Amino acid sequence: MEKILVVDDQFDIRRLLAITLGGSYEVIEARDGVGALEMLRCHHPKIVLLDVMMPGDIDGIDVLDVIKRDPEFSDVRVAMITARGQSNDVRLGEEHGADAYFIKPFGPLQVIRWVEAMLR
Repeated sequence: MEKILVVDDQFDIRRLLAITLGGSYEVIEARDGVGALEMLRCHHPKIVLLDVMMPGDIDGIDVLDVIKRDPEFSDVRVAMITARGQSNDVRLGEEHGADAYFIKPFGPLQVIRWVEAMLR
C-alpha cells in the first residue's frame, strides 16, 4: 500500500484527508515542518500533502525545498494545500517545485484525483 504524508497544523484538515484517503492508502501525519521531515525520512511516502503556514521555524516551503533538493526523494510528489491563494503564493510554490497547489477550502475529490493520477 502506497504511503501518503499529510502535513498540516490543523487537526481537522489532517483528519479529513486521512479519512478521505485512508481506505486506499496508508496515511501518515505530521503537524509541523520538523515532524514532516522526520516522517519523510522514516516512512518514505510517495505523496506529500503539505500546508505552507505551520508553527515553528520550518514552514511548508522549507519542507518542499528539502524534498525537491534531496535525490533520495526524487520520486516524491508534493501538493501544497494552503489558505495562501494569491497568485504570488501559487507562483512561489511552483518556483520551489510543488507538483500541485490546492487552496483551502479545497474539494477532497480534487485531491483524490490528483493522488490517483500521480500514483498511476
